Amino acid sequence: MLQLHLTTAWIAILTGFLSGAAIGLFFHKPTFLGGYGSWPRRLLRLAHIACFGMAFINLVFAMTLLATGPIPYADLASPLFLIGTVGMPLICALAAWKKPLRNLFPIPVIALLVASAIACWGVMQGAT
Repeated sequence: MLQLHLTTAWIAILTGFLSGAAIGLFFHKPTFLGGYGSWPRRLLRLAHIACFGMAFINLVFAMTLLATGPIPYADLASPLFLIGTVGMPLICALAAWKKPLRNLFPIPVIALLVASAIACWGVMQGAT
């Protein structure tokens, strides 16, 4: 599980750099994606930043497991963190393309809330 989350973090970091580079190729154009304040451009910036945020979350989860050893229900939190890691930037990008897809945001949000609550509770319970 530790290796999975470290690998996921580095993939998310790489994805963040690549998406930032792709968006950055056109940022100088005032009308790119409808202008700076447009829905598509804002959501693509959010997707780009979400990659780094999700990388950080995976690193913290991996470091928690490294520091404490296995925590209760880590096997449940792990896939929920992965759902959030993939889902958050993906849904941001999809919602930039088709605005009604923003209604999918509860999927990664709930997954991350539950995973974080499990991890918090597990750390408070102490390593098993």
